[in-house]
Amino acid sequence: MSTVALALLSYRPDQPSGIDRSVGALAKGLRELGHTPLVLAAGPAGPLDHLEPGLVRLSSVTLPHPATNADVLAALGDPAPVVAEVRSVLAEHGADAVCWADTLWGLGYLSPAPARVTTALMVHKIRPGAEQRWKDALASADVVCPASDYLADGGSAAGLDTSCWRPVLNALHTLITPPTAQERAKLRESGPVRLVSRADPAKGLAELLRALPPDWDRPVELVLAEAGFELQAGGQARTLAACREVEARRPDLVSILPALGWADVPAFFAGAAATVIATQVPETFCFTAAEALSVGTPVVGVDLGNVPLLAGEAGRYAPLEAGPTALWSAAAELLDNAGQYERASAAAPGRVARFTPEKSARQLLDALGL
Repeated sequence: MSTVALALLSYRPDQPSGIDRSVGALAKGLRELGHTPLVLAAGPAGPLDHLEPGLVRLSSVTLPHPATNADVLAALGDPAPVVAEVRSVLAEHGADAVCWADTLWGLGYLSPAPARVTTALMVHKIRPGAEQRWKDALASADVVCPASDYLADGGSAAGLDTSCWRPVLNALHTLITPPTAQERAKLRESGPVRLVSRADPAKGLAELLRALPPDWDRPVELVLAEAGFELQAGGQARTLAACREVEARRPDLVSILPALGWADVPAFFAGAAATVIATQVPETFCFTAAEALSVGTPVVGVDLGNVPLLAGEAGRYAPLEAGPTALWSAAAELLDNAGQYERASAAAPGRVARFTPEKSARQLLDALGL
């Protein structure tokens, strides 16, 4: 059995973030296969750290909450301390391999691995070709692992050398039994539309809520959470405020709910008639869509990125340029048609059946030659 390290500075168990879910599921899958995962993250320690037995907090990197790319770059201004500490931790634990979970936040561009430790770079986004850190990360890794088929195709489309790319698909942390057909029929008639999201402006959440039609009469429940990182300083707070403003205007329909743990998200979606993904930039996987599909909940989304590829016949889509009003129209059309809804719901779990922690961990081990 092998010891495999997964590096992500921002990692926190139950953090509302796709990349954290990805790392957490890989660690879970490695344990299920009898291997030992380590998760290397920055300080400070968090109250839920005990949920990840393999978590190692690096003393050489401390980040504010929330942190931005600029904060990480400042913390790594002198990379020597973190390079030395990561190499020491990997040697101390006898790591056979390390997977950098991101170019910057996962230390992929530094690739601070001791000799004879195999390295993998996870790809959750295709970076601009001119970005030097991205080039360094690709060149340093023994193997590059796109986290979805969409990303694997994106690498080829960008003209990158993908000869050493081996997909390691994102996995769903928790799988539960979907509602029965009878329960699903009742949800179609009167169940709420439920959304789960990180409070990121690019998710289009405030715009979606503002576009609720005047005659919409079904509850809309949004689990909205702040992560330990953000792309725009203050962006999460602004998104929360904008969504709560709509909730205050339409309290009979809109509810903003607190964060859920990863294991609780599928059950929340199991009680939904549908979910809506309003992200205004291409989703490269979309965990919340996958989690909804896993319990038979159809997805309504923008015809953009991986969501239509993921959901297929279990979803309905609207062009980005049609705006968020079109998403509510698509949702209403699906919910009003019993036959279409039944077929979409029945197809949903099969769309994501391959995304299990064990299968993803096996893909990573195979990519690393372990």
